[in-house]
Amino acid sequence: MVEQAFWSALLLQTPGEMQFALIAHHETGTNLRLVEAAPAGLETTLMSPADTLGRLGPGDAALARLDLLPTLDGIEPGTWELARLEAEGVRMLNRLGTLLVMHDKLLTARLLSTAGLPHPKTRHLTHPRIPSALEPPLVLKPRFGSWGADVHQCRNRASAMKRLEVLSARGWFRKHGILAQEFVPPLGRDLRIVVAAGQIVGAVERIAAPGEWRTNVALGGVRRPVSPPLAARELALAAAAAAEADLVGVDLLPTREGGWVVIELNGAVEFTDDYSLDRDVFTATAEALVAAASEPRREPLAALG
Repeated sequence: MVEQAFWSALLLQTPGEMQFALIAHHETGTNLRLVEAAPAGLETTLMSPADTLGRLGPGDAALARLDLLPTLDGIEPGTWELARLEAEGVRMLNRLGTLLVMHDKLLTARLLSTAGLPHPKTRHLTHPRIPSALEPPLVLKPRFGSWGADVHQCRNRASAMKRLEVLSARGWFRKHGILAQEFVPPLGRDLRIVVAAGQIVGAVERIAAPGEWRTNVALGGVRRPVSPPLAARELALAAAAAAEADLVGVDLLPTREGGWVVIELNGAVEFTDDYSLDRDVFTATAEALVAAASEPRREPLAALG
């Protein structure tokens, strides 16, 4: 096993043919299972991004799996390497622009709004004040957040102001500000749908822990297999297409009216066997990505800043 402090890339290759690299910081269960599920004939090798720069070139492909920093103040190092690989003609899946849009929740909100997809109204705050035009209830969360960390439900203006005062001391707040989002009444469950190369390859329903409104497994939520309804499938595919994502987890909240709202896009989504639908989720994902790597290159995602 490679030490987590070092970069690792899992290189799939066949002599004289396209090389396909999975680039990530960590040997997570998902990363290793994706490599194991690669089509027959592909060899698997671990290598650093610097070595990847020397080994990959035009005609090769790579899947970027940079994750968020545990400090919630940005993306893991390596964006320079990803940009250089693409500039040198490597076919990148989950390109840098796409990763930025998926990991930065402010850019996610702008993207979904532009695409006309349902998403909570979102405001970016840089000071510990609630604008008079912003009416609670609302949810406060980091721009670069995961695992449900520092996500808070505020029922009234007083509680929102008190919470903002506390969060304003966080390093991520000083660097990126905070997001205030429209509150979607929780029903104690949500859907996470995994989309690979325009195909739904996996899904689970997540159930919140008793007394908890967030469904994150890190906060005690549980996963259970599910076959998503058609409306949820269509929305997940539309969100993935809007982000031009090659591999993404789309989190959907059910509404009291029977609809669905996109809550987040997960650019380094982790999944397990529980996500499998009509076939193994890792096999379906790996095959879809390898096939996508051979398709004609698209134009880069337009900037949303």
